[in-house]
Amino acid sequence: MAVLQKLRGWGIVLSLLVALPLLLFIIDPSQIMQTVQSVSSRNNVGKIGNKPVSYMDFQQDVDRFQNIAEIMTGNSASGEEAQKQARDAAWQENIDRYLFVPAAEAAGIQVGKEEMLDLTAGESVSPIMANNPYFVDETGAFSADRLRDFIDAVNSGNADPRFSAYWEYLQSAIKTGQFYTKYNALFTASNYENPLMLEKAIEGNNNTADVEFVMVPLGYAVDSTVVVSDKEIRDYYNAHKDLFKQQASRDIEYAVFEVVPSEQDIAAEGENFTKLYDEFAAAENVRAFLQRNSDRQWSDTYYKTGELNSVNRDIEAFVSASNAGTSPIIQSGETFYAARIVETAQVPDSVYVRHIMLRGADAQHLADSLLGVVNKGNFSTLAALYSDDKGSNDGGELGNIGWLTQNYMIPGFESAITAKVGVPYQIKTQYGTHIIEVTKTTKPILKKKVAIFEKEALASKETFNTYYNKANRLATLSAGKIENYHAAIDSVGAYSHPQTISEATDTYGSIDHAKEVTRWAFDNKPGKVSNIITVDNNYFFVVAVKDAHQEGIAELKEVSEGIRNNLYSEKYAAKRAADIAGEIAGMTDLQAIAEKYGTTVSTQDNVAFAAMSRSLDPKFVGAIAAAPEGELCGPVAGTIGVYVFKVTGRETGSYYTEDDAKQYRAQMTNYTTQMLIPVMMQDADVEDHRARFF
Repeated sequence: MAVLQKLRGWGIVLSLLVALPLLLFIIDPSQIMQTVQSVSSRNNVGKIGNKPVSYMDFQQDVDRFQNIAEIMTGNSASGEEAQKQARDAAWQENIDRYLFVPAAEAAGIQVGKEEMLDLTAGESVSPIMANNPYFVDETGAFSADRLRDFIDAVNSGNADPRFSAYWEYLQSAIKTGQFYTKYNALFTASNYENPLMLEKAIEGNNNTADVEFVMVPLGYAVDSTVVVSDKEIRDYYNAHKDLFKQQASRDIEYAVFEVVPSEQDIAAEGENFTKLYDEFAAAENVRAFLQRNSDRQWSDTYYKTGELNSVNRDIEAFVSASNAGTSPIIQSGETFYAARIVETAQVPDSVYVRHIMLRGADAQHLADSLLGVVNKGNFSTLAALYSDDKGSNDGGELGNIGWLTQNYMIPGFESAITAKVGVPYQIKTQYGTHIIEVTKTTKPILKKKVAIFEKEALASKETFNTYYNKANRLATLSAGKIENYHAAIDSVGAYSHPQTISEATDTYGSIDHAKEVTRWAFDNKPGKVSNIITVDNNYFFVVAVKDAHQEGIAELKEVSEGIRNNLYSEKYAAKRAADIAGEIAGMTDLQAIAEKYGTTVSTQDNVAFAAMSRSLDPKFVGAIAAAPEGELCGPVAGTIGVYVFKVTGRETGSYYTEDDAKQYRAQMTNYTTQMLIPVMMQDADVEDHRARFF
């Protein structure tokens, strides 16, 4: 019985084992592997060479760089911009690790242990170490002793665990930086211009021509005798496939229903605002009132005349005209305001601040001691001896932060705006304990501290449901098919927006944070229509996928029309040039030719082939360079017209010097050096799919 029960428990597994060979018999195994690999690749952030970068591994790298950023700045790396910087740093590290460093090593470049020791704490200390605030002494110079203390703390296990990762990051950054230095030096040295090349460059840029010409515009009329065949299009496509590389994209249409408050919702909010108005005007703790009831919280900002226009012009008018009191209720669209003048004072726009920053368990005691002895003469000396901030040295004096304003203020230093000049005092911030002093200010002017009660009317549940039902009706009528979607758009009174998107798209019109729309479009085939996709709980999207363009070489059908137009333009220009050649045969006067075609004779002086004048058609410039002087030449089929011309003179100048040529070469070397990694990435077929996830 026990054996029988076990077999029964294994029944499903046995069924699968029997079914699998049958499935493999019906389906090509290679198709199964392709499907598995496709699903697996969707979980990869990218691929560098043959190395897939999984989302999980990449996110660990991002987390590590966020920790490093917090150590370096003292701030939490939680903002969107900080997260983007961490993702970019993590991606670059993967590029360096799996692409650049192996390429540098393949070129024979190495960075040895002794070299690393010298870059870390020797005679040739890397800027990464020399400029690191953790490793500099009181004078701002690199200190090997501080480095040893840091390493000892990391090795002992007594330091923040993040510092171990930070130390590994520093070593890796120094080593990778040295690889870059050597590789760029190798590349720059190989980009050599010998004396003959230099001479040719100077000669080419100093040889100019003066030319008279007649340009017959090609115009926009279609010539039915000029035919581009399908074979010509295919041949061009096959010969120029690199021109048709593309990122993955989708052609979509979408309808969006924005939830906006109804007139009843606005009226209801107005009634509620009116009920709270008297409490706002009389509140002893206005900060607490705003925290409970207002969309706009309390601010310690002092406003001068004109600054409240950015909030509301009626509020600005009331505050400018009054020194106390509360404004009447102000309505602007869906938003209600009231302003209360809390304080009026003479306040400067800017204050010049210096400080001593203290950290550690003894910071408070040390601050108390220093506050008793600090004075005008010894502030910078005490800052050099005790402050943990060695970077603030405006004007060459340690401790000097510089000019601060209310809009450009270190968090926690807000009290400096109204502090007395020359009187040091103590504050605490997220960075530590500080002794700060305002040493000078701009001229104080009349400013007012204002509490602003603000409330925006929001859509009620009934209004929300009204818009949801509209979107749901469109989705229901579409039934997942684009032909139904097109038929339903008019019946629901919606507008369909066309848009081509990439995996990075997260903005639709003025609507941000709509990445979910993009993900849906890339996960579905052309012809499909979505159910409701909600964005920010305020927009309802219904999306239809019209076409899909895969990453790589665009298909012929996608680019054939563009190729046809280009080939037509070339063939038409050549035909027009041939026609004009027959029509002007025997004519030698440019003025007569111009009159024949209803145009004029133009002139251009100092045309240099090497510089390729931007004001002239490149094909025309090339023809000028090879034309004999004094002879009627052409017709030349250009990009915008057909040219008949005569070179009237040539001149060899000396305005383009050897220094100009060398400067140009240096610029080109710098450009090519910057292109090293992009070219490596292109050659290695690097795939970057971060936009799919972030």
